[in-house]
Amino acid sequence: MPRVKRGPKRKNRRSKVMDLASGYWGMKSRGFRIAKQQVEKGLNAAFAGRKDRKGDFRKLWIARINAAARANGISYSQLIAGLKAVGSTLDRKVLADIAVRDAAAFSAIVESAKAGLDKVKATAK
Repeated sequence: MPRVKRGPKRKNRRSKVMDLASGYWGMKSRGFRIAKQQVEKGLNAAFAGRKDRKGDFRKLWIARINAAARANGISYSQLIAGLKAVGSTLDRKVLADIAVRDAAAFSAIVESAKAGLDKVKATAK
């Protein structure tokens, strides 16, 4: 069986990993075997971070909506329940943006949510 040295294929594969590892400290940026492990770990962390960012933004939106809702005399959970009762399709991202940029429009949304809550309470009795 003939001997295979791989040639440029091996060099290209290694240089791709080493380029990704540039900026790491010590052998993590200079030794291929350790750099390969660190690059894999870094890519996994980046993947998880992209998923975590979505939850972080949702928490931020909820905090902003809650602050604006309480300024209008209603809690966050009651606001969301009222909006669902009215059939509003506004999501948390849009609600948070309205709460920050347009207080008058958010007050109108709160009033419609309060009306929806009153309607739910009336049908429950």
